[in-house]
Amino acid sequence: MKTIIEPFRIKSVEYVKTTTEEERIQILKNAYYNTFRIPAEDVLIDLLTDSGTSAMSAKQWAAMMDGDESYAGARSYYKFVNAINKIFGFKHIIPVHQGRAAERIFFTNVLSVIDKDGRYRPASGKYIPSNNHFDTTRANIEFNGGSAEDLVIEEGKHPSIIHPFKGNMDTDKLKNFIEEKGTENIPVVMITVTNNTGGGQPVSMENIREVSEICKKYKLPFFIDACRFAENAYFIKTREKGYENKTILEIANEMFSYADGCTMSAKKDAFANIGGFLAMNDDKLYEECKNLLIITEGFETYGGLAGRDMDAIAQGLEEVTDESYLHYRISVMRYIGDRLLANDVPIIQPVGGHAIYIDAKEFLPDIPQEQYPAHSLVIEMYKKGGIRAVEIGSVMFGKYDEKGKLIPADMELVRLAIPRRVYTQSHMDFVIEVLQNISKNKKNICGMKIVEEPKFLRHFTAKFEPVK
Repeated sequence: MKTIIEPFRIKSVEYVKTTTEEERIQILKNAYYNTFRIPAEDVLIDLLTDSGTSAMSAKQWAAMMDGDESYAGARSYYKFVNAINKIFGFKHIIPVHQGRAAERIFFTNVLSVIDKDGRYRPASGKYIPSNNHFDTTRANIEFNGGSAEDLVIEEGKHPSIIHPFKGNMDTDKLKNFIEEKGTENIPVVMITVTNNTGGGQPVSMENIREVSEICKKYKLPFFIDACRFAENAYFIKTREKGYENKTILEIANEMFSYADGCTMSAKKDAFANIGGFLAMNDDKLYEECKNLLIITEGFETYGGLAGRDMDAIAQGLEEVTDESYLHYRISVMRYIGDRLLANDVPIIQPVGGHAIYIDAKEFLPDIPQEQYPAHSLVIEMYKKGGIRAVEIGSVMFGKYDEKGKLIPADMELVRLAIPRRVYTQSHMDFVIEVLQNISKNKKNICGMKIVEEPKFLRHFTAKFEPVK
């Protein structure tokens, strides 16, 4: 078997702090058992997210030094636009400071009505279907009065089922949903690539094409959440017949040719620490989004970004389509996944592109969903190894019924999001070793309860206590 090595050399290092288990127990208490509240300097290996946590390349740092900080029409903006056009090909591009800003501007416009005074008023009775909406996307839809609907295929709801494209949208469900709700109540259809909520699972080109055809039939706009587009393109190349000889760029070009626009956080596949964009073909929608951008983010040629950040994104978009990098990236995920499965740690299979997802419902069957088994495992990983991960289950996506009883999420997952070009194999071997030890003593893990929470995106700031 061919040995997989990193297609880069390390040029600069950042030291990390080690702590004792006793210290970490106190840190958890101080953070109300919410890993988002833990100071980063107290984390040994940080797998909370792959968003904005990548190691930028020497060429990206060099590009930042060349950034043009002119307020309007900066040279950096045109580099940024040209790099995006090469991959995505949409008529209009709006820079934003990160993906959720693109979502806020987009959903404010497609879900709101503008009154006679020019103010936005959230409309009700509107639905936005997708394969799976992730947390900020769902929150921005709901904040603007809409309903975020998940229509992923059935295989995507079962961690152990093997399917090459578990991120696919169920097109029969989509057609039935459109007929049931009416096109006048569906302002846009979306697909997330790769499907973060469902385990970083890819979406096939065939599925993207079919969703596009359905949208054209019903005259509905089709947008893609594109933050991990390159990883998705790699899966298409390696798993979908007819694409094995195409380049990553050619595959990406075809993916976006079926859409009317996209949102993107450049903090993922563009290796940037900040930034993103909203892109579309519709002239009227562009003018409306641009106006809101100028009110809330900045002028249309910087949108809340420094010129140096647009330069870094432009360079990152060039680098991420390199097949040798993507081969290494996906191989790392397979390596971790295979080792965990060999040690009876259940995960979503096959492994996705940016993270390993542990099936906490199976791993901790004695902890009921009302006690948040995935969050319980997140706490245990930090306690035993100083590893910070994130829950993707009933804390993040659970809801309450009219009586205040929890409606749990379909799956209880712990996401180990691997920052790009940051950690070595020995770091990942340590993570695997910690999980092996936890597996041997998992009977001692207790559930968690929420003692304080906000209305939206509660997982970021909620306070917890162990169930005694």
